[in-house]
Amino acid sequence: MKKDNPFHIAAADEVIAGRTTDIYFERTLRILKARGINKHVVAEVRAKELPSGHPWAVFAGLEYVLRMLERLGLDIEVRALDEGTAFGAGDVVCSIAGRYNDFCVYETPILGLLCQSSGIATAAARCRKAAGDRTILSFGARRMHPCLAPMIDRNAVAGGVDGVSVIASAKLLGIEPTGTMPHALILLIGDTVEASRAFREIIGRSVKCVSLVDTIGDEKFEALNVARALGKDLHGVRLDTPRSRRGDMAEILQEVRWELDLNGFRHVKIFVSGGLDEEKILALNPWADGYGVGTRIAGAPVVDFAFDIVEIDGRPMAKRGKEAGAKKLVRCASCFSRRTVPLRAARPRCACGGTMKNIHRIFMTGGSIAVKLPTVHQIRARALAELRRVDL
Repeated sequence: MKKDNPFHIAAADEVIAGRTTDIYFERTLRILKARGINKHVVAEVRAKELPSGHPWAVFAGLEYVLRMLERLGLDIEVRALDEGTAFGAGDVVCSIAGRYNDFCVYETPILGLLCQSSGIATAAARCRKAAGDRTILSFGARRMHPCLAPMIDRNAVAGGVDGVSVIASAKLLGIEPTGTMPHALILLIGDTVEASRAFREIIGRSVKCVSLVDTIGDEKFEALNVARALGKDLHGVRLDTPRSRRGDMAEILQEVRWELDLNGFRHVKIFVSGGLDEEKILALNPWADGYGVGTRIAGAPVVDFAFDIVEIDGRPMAKRGKEAGAKKLVRCASCFSRRTVPLRAARPRCACGGTMKNIHRIFMTGGSIAVKLPTVHQIRARALAELRRVDL
């Protein structure tokens, strides 16, 4: 292992130089150059199916693609959905037009950037949708390569989570990192109440105290003990009960909530972490105030996008099984239905009578980014607006 690359990761310069491509693209480029072929093409990105057969996904990762392509200084046009937009199977999410030789070797990183980013944003959005207005935090850094943590958290926020636990991620996002306390703190101090007191005393009141109440004793009694000791200084309790001791988590939460309320601690919030997904979140919603979601978001299945040439030198042309010709995605403002139509087709009317609008935008022209790119928080706001129009 090289000392200057101990984690076996590609540097950004290697990606931009085309060194993370599949070898057959490099060989294709050599052949085309040898034959003097460099045709103008339109290539489209779309997914035939979405993860787990879900009816929608959330588009993310476009900024990465644009930043990479802009560094090339080539005459390329990019039309795409805004990040944070909900789309369905078969929808064209992005198209790239230009001389094929200019972006031939970038198909692999383009897909990688869009596939994983959209997968993470989609998983985050599904958890966000399930949780309603309850807090959702991204806790998944320990499940993936540490160098990917900022990328994961960026796209988790794009999909709708409220905060992240990783220090580097939070710095890049311009927010404060959010977290509670680990089991290790309680084990080393030897008592949940004393560990919570130490947190309050040393970390200070600028950080809300959320005590982990499943390390040593029963969750209900630990929650009551901490609440009695800290009073109004206790913001909440967190349950991360191991599977071997868990039983019915919904019943445990219900019991903790009952006892806290009965003893005058209605202000104490209940947060849950550990093995959560959208189905479990729905089941726990009656008693939980927030969730820390790890593997479901960080290890989300990618959106399996494909990258296909659909037009060559202005003539519709595509491989078998693909629809030829450049396209646009139109959506009805009234009923939210979508339709893929030829790029140059007139604006269609929706079956509901509403107006269908092209939701693609030109993001790059002449090889330069043509619009002001949104912040991740603006992307998140878009995703939240989209989620109000879709069902789990």
